[in-house]
Amino acid sequence: MMNVLGWVVRISLFLVLLLFAMSNTELVTLRLWGANLAWREPLVLFLLAFFASGAALGLLAIVPTLFRQRREIGRLRRTIDSMQAGEPPGATPSPSVDAARPLS
Repeated sequence: MMNVLGWVVRISLFLVLLLFAMSNTELVTLRLWGANLAWREPLVLFLLAFFASGAALGLLAIVPTLFRQRREIGRLRRTIDSMQAGEPPGATPSPSVDAARPLS
């Protein structure tokens, strides 16, 4: 039942957006201030381009947070694994004899 309801919502949203696009086909001019550039395209193309670029920038903005969370999850999993192996939390492996010897 929920699957059917989801498809009804998707189809309805698609039809509303399609009607919106078909009713906004007038040409509009986009001018850049200070530059001598102007584009004349249908309004719906400009709206779609700005929506897509906003969505892409929003996704790009969360990438650092996702990477930080993945590193934290990995660190926490290693901590859990070491605790299950019987090592105290934060324990580092003991240095080998070669590591303590100065280089000459």
